[in-house]
Amino acid sequence: MSTQHLGMVASPVYTIRLLLAEAERSLKAAGIDQAALEAAWLLEHVLHLSPLMQRVNAERGVPAVECASVQTLVARRATREPLQYLLGTQEFCGQEFGVTPSVLIPRPESALLVQETIRRCRQNPAAIVVDVGTGSGCLAVSVASILPQARVLAIDVSSDALAVARANLAQHGLAARIECVRGDLLAPLGMYAWESQVDVILSNPPYIAELDLLTLQPEVRCFEPRVALAGGHDGMDVHRRLLQQAPTYLKAGGVLLMEVGFGQAASVCRQAEASRWFRTYDVLRDEGGIDRVVCFEKTEGPQTPQNDHTHMPSVTSGSSS
Repeated sequence: MSTQHLGMVASPVYTIRLLLAEAERSLKAAGIDQAALEAAWLLEHVLHLSPLMQRVNAERGVPAVECASVQTLVARRATREPLQYLLGTQEFCGQEFGVTPSVLIPRPESALLVQETIRRCRQNPAAIVVDVGTGSGCLAVSVASILPQARVLAIDVSSDALAVARANLAQHGLAARIECVRGDLLAPLGMYAWESQVDVILSNPPYIAELDLLTLQPEVRCFEPRVALAGGHDGMDVHRRLLQQAPTYLKAGGVLLMEVGFGQAASVCRQAEASRWFRTYDVLRDEGGIDRVVCFEKTEGPQTPQNDHTHMPSVTSGSSS
């Protein structure tokens, strides 16, 4: 049996072993780091056989339709389309979420937002929690799963993203408990009588600076939604807007939690305290030691800004996925 490249016409009969080997070679040639592992995952997605069972059944023939499906997925992955979009799912905080090119792929470090929200609401199980830029809904679902009495509102400017979020809410049995609303940042809160009532606003906003967008991996740069990535000239445009809008809706002692990019935490903290509505109570580090989530508490009223930000508070927190 000839071992033809996947881009050419397939042989009439492929075994799992041959199909897997060709998939691995194609992905390796495309620069995929874990080519063997990803090839096995793509076969598993089509054949419904685990990598172990693929080895056990290595000489089994693959029907032409299934063979073509694997080849199509491999060809798409070779263009650097994210594996998560091909498989349609991504795990986050121990749960599976559907993902499409309309939403950002959930990252493990974003679990810090969930962990801190849960910690702050431990003594207030009926808290009002607002997830801004919900995307796939992974943050809202993770919070609501652990806080069954909380009222959770998920906001996104993209109707396509909200469709994905609603599907994930239904998948996890939370469609009746999480409300999805389309709008720009906190603008939809004007429909609710929530002035000075919200306990937690959490967000993974776009934070990639304009000049850095071109340096991203092709999986991110070419396939993930730009609206979820681009944060303006310095990457902090949305952070500034949230700092301006959040005081209207947060109660005194309520918190604003925002994910930030590398090197942005100190600047966002300075801006928060310069507004005189917030005090920085923590900066959470991800597993790579990067300051990843800034934590602000709304004060009773405008406070005198602090001048020394040389040593921002931080903790080293492991993030779960």
